[in-house]
Amino acid sequence: MTAASADPLTGFTTRTFTHDGASWPVHRAGSGPGVLVMHEVPGITAAVLTFARRLVAAGFTVELPQLFGEVGGGYTAAPTARALARACISREFTVLRAGRRSPITDAMRALAAELHADVGGPGVGAIGMCLTGNFALALVLDGPVVAPILSQPSLPFGLTRALRADPHLHPGELAALAERCDAHQIDVLGLRFTHDLLCPAARFEALREALGPRFEAIEIASGPGNPHGLRWDSHSVLTRDLVDRDWHPTRAALDRVLAFLSARLAD
Repeated sequence: MTAASADPLTGFTTRTFTHDGASWPVHRAGSGPGVLVMHEVPGITAAVLTFARRLVAAGFTVELPQLFGEVGGGYTAAPTARALARACISREFTVLRAGRRSPITDAMRALAAELHADVGGPGVGAIGMCLTGNFALALVLDGPVVAPILSQPSLPFGLTRALRADPHLHPGELAALAERCDAHQIDVLGLRFTHDLLCPAARFEALREALGPRFEAIEIASGPGNPHGLRWDSHSVLTRDLVDRDWHPTRAALDRVLAFLSARLAD
C-alpha cells in the first residue's frame, strides 16, 4: 500500500476555518451544491468519510469540519471516551442544559454561509450526527441552510424528562425556527433507531409538535425481535450501523437523505 492510498483523506483538500478566535481543520471534496457534514463521536471515522464520499459521488460539494477526535479511525472505546470527555468539559458544547444550543453552532452557521457564498445555489444542506445531530436546526435560523438533516441527535444528554424532549434550542429560537420553516417551505429530516437511548423518542415528538408537517421522521425498529436483527445499541444510522443492502431500512434511510438533499438544493 502506498502512502497516498493509506491517507484517509485522499481526494479531500484541507484548510483552516477560523471564527471568533477559534479554528478547526475543514476537509472538502466534490463539486455541486454544498453540504456541511458535522461528524459524530469519536471523530471523522472511516465510516463518516465513506458517507461523505457517497455525497460527493451523488454530485455535492462536501465540507467536513473536524470538531474533535481523529480522522480515519473506528468506533473504539478510547477515542470515544476522549471525545465525550472533551465535549463534556468544553464550553463549545452544551450537553446537560435544556433550552440552550451549543455555542459552536455560531461557527458552523458562519461556515455554512461561507460554503454557500462559494458554491451558490438556493442554499446548502447541513447534516448533524450524534453530538452534532441537532446543530442543523440552529443553522436554519438565519443562515443559508435549506436542507437540515438530524441523524440520531443526542444533545442534550437525556438524563431527565425535560432533557430527553429538548431540541437543543432556546424556546424562542424553536418558535423562530418553526416560523422560518413555514415561511420558506423548509423541511427538516430526522433519523433515529427506535430503541436508541442516546436519541430518545421524546426528542422527535417535541420536533413533531413544534414543526408539524415540516418535520419528517425516519425511525427504524431496533427493539427486541426486530425484523432486521439490528443490535440493541444501534445508534449511527448513516455510518457505523448502516447495512448497505437494497432491502435494509438503513439503506432506505440513506437513499432518502440523498433524495432530500437533491430535491432541496437543486437550482
